[in-house]
Amino acid sequence: MEEYVVYVLYSEKYNIHYTGYTGNLIARFASHNSLSEKGFTKKYRPWAVVHVEFCNSKREAIVREKFLKRCAGRAFLKNLLSTV
Repeated sequence: MEEYVVYVLYSEKYNIHYTGYTGNLIARFASHNSLSEKGFTKKYRPWAVVHVEFCNSKREAIVREKFLKRCAGRAFLKNLLSTV
């Protein structure tokens, strides 16, 4: 069974966060910080990983990512990021 990770990145320079999911956090983090030539995260480099949740399936990761992007999830992240 493949494991998925829901992650939150934070750009201290721009005071912005980004939430996503992946099956390979190390490669995805490298993509966000240096490899990607385009996209949202390129504009706000450098990023730091501030939160990681392991999920048992891709579906579980997608559901959790969507939660973190909605109102209750944003409140959770605001509280989390207030300690960064």
